Amino acid sequence: MPVPEFPEGTVPRELADARASIDNLDAALLHLLAERFKITRRVGELKAAKGLPPADPDREDAQIARLRSLASESGLDPEFAEKFLTFIVREVVRHHEQIAGNAAHQA
Repeated sequence: MPVPEFPEGTVPRELADARASIDNLDAALLHLLAERFKITRRVGELKAAKGLPPADPDREDAQIARLRSLASESGLDPEFAEKFLTFIVREVVRHHEQIAGNAAHQA
């Protein structure tokens, strides 16, 4: 199927509106991730203060199962949801390891 051509610099209104919605959602996702990482930073500080390990595999497994189910209910590919959460959790654990290391150096 040939791709329709539009005059340079113009995009159909419906496409522009859809892209604007995507841009808004992307911004919301980033703000939500920033909030999530603020909270997980606090969790890392609490774990370090209590001498708990940076990772909690049982909780991570439960979260993956919960989010796979939510993804399925929402019409989102559960495999994608798991990959996305796994990526986030790896970053959180990395932060928790840094926090624990810093706490050990201060002790």
